[in-house]
Amino acid sequence: MALNSTHTFEDLGEIKCAIVEKNCSTERADFLKSLLEFNKYTVVVVPSPPAKIAAKPVVAEGETQAETQAPIAPTTFTVGVTDVSFSPINAVFNRELKIATGQVVTKEYWNQKETTIKTEEWYWKS
Repeated sequence: MALNSTHTFEDLGEIKCAIVEKNCSTERADFLKSLLEFNKYTVVVVPSPPAKIAAKPVVAEGETQAETQAPIAPTTFTVGVTDVSFSPINAVFNRELKIATGQVVTKEYWNQKETTIKTEEWYWKS
């Protein structure tokens, strides 16, 4: 049982995994997979289950059925690692993850808000 709701795990493709992120885009899944594999984690990426189907829209007078079709939801992915003790929050804030240059992953880099890591500045001084 997880200590908090942010440390969840489930079966992804019949493999018990700690969930890193759910419903992420292809680009985000690729970013997380490359980062985690560099840090020697075994990563599992599976398509996320589709959202629950909403009620069909009512066809108004003068509209055709094709005009009222809901847009198709984009494909999203669930990313997990086989180490069930992994927690993304702990890994980032305990400075456990690194990139190829040897720099420690920051919160902004993890969230893809920055493409470079600024280790010369403390986060509370910016």
